[in-house]
Amino acid sequence: MRVVRPVTTGLGLVCLLVGAVPAFALPVPSSVSAGPSRQSLVWKSCSPQQEELRAAGARCTEVTVPLDYADPGGPTIRIAVSRVAATGAPGKRRGILLSNPGGPGGTGLSHTLGLRSALKDAADRYDLIGFDPRFLGESTPVVCAPAASKPVPGPTTTPRADFDRSVRDARDTARRCRDHGDNARLLPHATSRNVARDMDAIRAALGEPRLSYYGVSYGADLGAVYTQMFPRRAGRIVLDSSTDPAATQYELFQRAGRPLEEALDSWAGWAARHDAAYRLGSTPARVRASVQELLDGAERRPVVVSGVRLDAPLLRLVLRQLIQHEEYDPALASTVRDLAGAAAGRPVEPGPELAAMLELLASPELADSMLGGALFMCGDSGWPAGGWPKNPETYWRNMERSRVDLPVFGPLVNGMTAPCAFWTHTSREPATAVGNDVPVLMLQARLDNNVPYEGALALHRRLTGSRLVTSDIRAHGVFGRALSGLTPDPCADRAVVGYLRDGTLPAADLACGRAGEAR
Repeated sequence: MRVVRPVTTGLGLVCLLVGAVPAFALPVPSSVSAGPSRQSLVWKSCSPQQEELRAAGARCTEVTVPLDYADPGGPTIRIAVSRVAATGAPGKRRGILLSNPGGPGGTGLSHTLGLRSALKDAADRYDLIGFDPRFLGESTPVVCAPAASKPVPGPTTTPRADFDRSVRDARDTARRCRDHGDNARLLPHATSRNVARDMDAIRAALGEPRLSYYGVSYGADLGAVYTQMFPRRAGRIVLDSSTDPAATQYELFQRAGRPLEEALDSWAGWAARHDAAYRLGSTPARVRASVQELLDGAERRPVVVSGVRLDAPLLRLVLRQLIQHEEYDPALASTVRDLAGAAAGRPVEPGPELAAMLELLASPELADSMLGGALFMCGDSGWPAGGWPKNPETYWRNMERSRVDLPVFGPLVNGMTAPCAFWTHTSREPATAVGNDVPVLMLQARLDNNVPYEGALALHRRLTGSRLVTSDIRAHGVFGRALSGLTPDPCADRAVVGYLRDGTLPAADLACGRAGEAR
């Protein structure tokens, strides 16, 4: 999952509203060279859209890589790359630092630069390298046929009608991506292992013996893939908020159900203590009942706010987005209050968070702008993707069974969150096997309800050279939280900055964000 601000929607919304594209990849040994050792790169001003990079004096270029690494002399594609040169003393330069912001499907041309203030003096020692993964952003793109206008949902619905509509949308998007332009040639190569190969091609093109890296959420999993494919080229690697390498993507979504419900319990306690402000209930049970009543009503009659009709699946996505971080508790309370008022027929002026979400949902560009996540969630056969049932009825049965124990989020995490059921090909390349002693610094929030803590522990056990920094907070993404206006964890931030600056991992796993720790 990509780390996002509360005014945007998460990958769950992305994949519910858009479809997927058929993909497969030919087997490629991890030892295959990532292209020529050095390319003649042409550095130039970054595109006008990259205002942050231009303001920082960055230069941009394109690295040429094979479309298919099993055919290195065959067709090629371009990877957009940016560089902000190291500013420290030449003798202290460490090399290059790449990053990935998650998603999957997140563009990253300016992401590493955006980390600079959080990296403090460690940033001075690296050329800060950003890149857009293959087929995204300013790299060689994948473009699907325009989405047809969808009929406005009627005033009444049922859970089954909502589900059937999501199936139709997913099937249609799979078709319009599969059959459009040159996609049949490009899409088989949208895999995380190929992105890791592209990262190593960037390293080689820049003439660097190693690359250092920071990745968050899906970006953390991508970094772990790189350490398995290119262990001798891995420099200082930081993995923030990762997942279980033995699980499929569908299993990872399902496993988030229980932590999401527990997070809702925590928020309900907070809202009950602030009942005078939000009027959702004076006890946690009453607050939870208010949420359930809102969802139950929307499964019969969608809630209309500012002309946007919100059915129960969309409401669950809104709730999931706002439950990720403790700092969002007031925004979630005001959003539920506004939605409950609208459901009761009262005139509602939505708060800023809900208003921003409504604007996004009403945007005609939403579906096409969010296709990147589907490409990589469905393009891989195993971790960090894959495992999606082919029969839509499997999702429906799982959704209905989940309502007993996970009444709010069960139908969401068990549903057709990604439209991969309609892939016509699967990757021929096996999932990445994880298990070596490459030194890695891992970060994880103990109460992460997006990628649960147990998944990070599973990856930590496989990466025997890793150290795990645990932050005892409800959050998704631990390092540099102040960059998003969230409460920082100075203990975790110090561990990252110290490692990237000095190359020293903590002597043992580290607990941060607890009483007595510097926060």
